Amino acid sequence: MHRLKIISGHLRPPFPEEKGTVWANECAASAAGPDDVVVVHGLRTPIGKAKRGAFKDTTPDELLSAVMSAVLKDVGLSPDLLGDVCVGNVLQPGAGALMARVAQFLSGFPDSVPVYTVNRQCSSGLQAVLNIAGEIRSGSVDLGLACGVESMSLRSIGNPGDLSSRLVDNDKARDCIIPMGMTSENVAERFGISREKQDAFALTSHQKASRAQASGAFDDEMVPVVAKIVDKDGEERQVTVAKDDGFRPATTLAGLAKLPPAFKPDGATTAGNSSQVSDGAAAVLLGRRSAVEALGLPVLGVLRASAVVGVPPDIMGIGPAVAIPEALRKAGLSVDDIDVFEINEAFASQAVYCVEKLGIPPEKVNPNGGAIALGHPLGCTGARQLVTMLHHLRRQHRRAYGVVSMCIGTGMGAAAVFEYPGP
Repeated sequence: MHRLKIISGHLRPPFPEEKGTVWANECAASAAGPDDVVVVHGLRTPIGKAKRGAFKDTTPDELLSAVMSAVLKDVGLSPDLLGDVCVGNVLQPGAGALMARVAQFLSGFPDSVPVYTVNRQCSSGLQAVLNIAGEIRSGSVDLGLACGVESMSLRSIGNPGDLSSRLVDNDKARDCIIPMGMTSENVAERFGISREKQDAFALTSHQKASRAQASGAFDDEMVPVVAKIVDKDGEERQVTVAKDDGFRPATTLAGLAKLPPAFKPDGATTAGNSSQVSDGAAAVLLGRRSAVEALGLPVLGVLRASAVVGVPPDIMGIGPAVAIPEALRKAGLSVDDIDVFEINEAFASQAVYCVEKLGIPPEKVNPNGGAIALGHPLGCTGARQLVTMLHHLRRQHRRAYGVVSMCIGTGMGAAAVFEYPGP
């Protein structure tokens, strides 16, 4: 799709001298311009507990198709206007390239719309958003769909694959295959994050998620999905899933304290203060502001800045504490300017460290719960966080700023700053 410009209410390709427009990283966060990358709409499926939840027998292409088609239907956009589709996925073969194309056709998209996948592990959903944003900034497309999906029921984290035997001779390379739970223990030990702090953070996540569901806060962001359930006797039935099934409203500190360490005999990381393995999908429609306005589409948010950084692999959980300041610097904002921080709760240890390190007021962190309560479908999470955050900011009925961030296995962190422009 060509980059489009507005003249007397019509769209036209750019003049030759207009090509190559550069995005200014050091932008003023509140400045609005025709080339802004804006979020039009975003939706997610409910999140199911892997292997035990509502989506244990539902394939990822079905989950993905549910949100892809729903996002466009909600805003009345024909899929043939999409310039590209990018899908974040971690566990499917080939990062889900075949699955994504199948999901596109199940959604009724024409074969003329291209699709590709991206795998930056836990940030894959956010990376899909940033990839589509990059295409919009470069002038390659005007509208694109960024998605994330994971079925951890049907594909588990397992063998790291074929790697050089030389990795044992390189400390950093060897640290890349440390189990994620052990990196959580490393963060807790190195930075003094106690078991009590971790359990308290986990409890808060469940409490926030429970309140959000009870109040209907998730209703506008969620797509009910018809899921296949295979009973123990092999019989299949279909159920409509409209709620997350991972969080536990009855969780107590006393109950969390009784759980044994999951990764180290004398450790502090447990099943209760770690993210859940989960199934789910999310989709976000993005566009260039001028094209979005010309089509009469709404603006739910504006991407103001982003950053991806590297950190030591053995303490990969500190990634947000490094990525968030860099993204804020590019946006010309400070921690105090941000209304909501959606920080993925891979483990309570790393989430607590990042919040304390950056001096973020706890009430600004994951106001509707995070991955400890809701679950962490790897490729979906970044897109899911963005959907949840922008719908939350819209309910504030005022201009506001939010940050989406997560740590990344093998030692990275990602963050992006978005503005909700107000009603």
